[in-house]
Amino acid sequence: MRTLRLTAAAVIVAAFAGAAHAQTDTAKPDPVVAIVNGSEIHLSDVQEAASTLPEEYRKLPPQMLFPMLIEQMIDRKAVVLLARKEGLEKDPAVVKQIARAEDGVLQNALLGRDVGPQVAEAKVKERYDATIAKQPGEEEVHARHILVEKEDDAKQIIVALQGGADFATLAKEHSTDPGAANGGDLGWFKKADMVPEFSAVAFTLEPGKYTTTPVHTQFGWHIIMVMEKRVAPPPAYEQARDQVRQEMIQEAVKKVVAQARTGLTIQKFNPDGSVPKPTDNAEPPPAKQ
Repeated sequence: MRTLRLTAAAVIVAAFAGAAHAQTDTAKPDPVVAIVNGSEIHLSDVQEAASTLPEEYRKLPPQMLFPMLIEQMIDRKAVVLLARKEGLEKDPAVVKQIARAEDGVLQNALLGRDVGPQVAEAKVKERYDATIAKQPGEEEVHARHILVEKEDDAKQIIVALQGGADFATLAKEHSTDPGAANGGDLGWFKKADMVPEFSAVAFTLEPGKYTTTPVHTQFGWHIIMVMEKRVAPPPAYEQARDQVRQEMIQEAVKKVVAQARTGLTIQKFNPDGSVPKPTDNAEPPPAKQ
């Protein structure tokens, strides 16, 4: 979003500079670009409007985009002024919506102020270096498998393998898995990438070995052959950054919310507005063994 805002801002600033010619040196940081019945529209208002446009509109030439946005914002101002003239800001439903919008703005302002600095790029990198970068590599397996519906069919395929048949060829002929065309090749995967029953067997096999007993999962019956094993390095910062930052945001928001709730008197009621009975919030009894 910040990138979009900066891009849009650059477009609008270029348009304004083109219209103002040599007045750039004396222009205000946030100049007034229109006045509607005494109500000012600033450049920052136009920039914000530009940032919400679909990409195809943001690509329009500045000399086209700027006048279009100005006209849009004048239209909005005119409609708002008419609504106020007719007293709609006093309508109970409108008052409630305005209050809700104000609450949202205040919430975002507080979280932006208190959470933003905690997830700055340097801090995210510091968390990555202290956690993910120092973690030992995770084991991965490169394997093939053959998937069939019936256990007896899986057993017959194992007999064929023991007789010297080629695993990839049998996978192409019998496997119902989408990867059958590639000889059942699953590529590299970690334990968590597969269902537990599959991983529990695959990670015990040595390279070049296959299961001599069919493995059952929710998908059917598998014969698994491990081709290679390795210990994968931790993900690079660029790969892990978004996940690390999201975790830090969640942690920071929880702290702000906990601080906000401290000292408050909070009451909860049932959907019908009645006071909950003491048993309503009680934990259910443990299940019988």
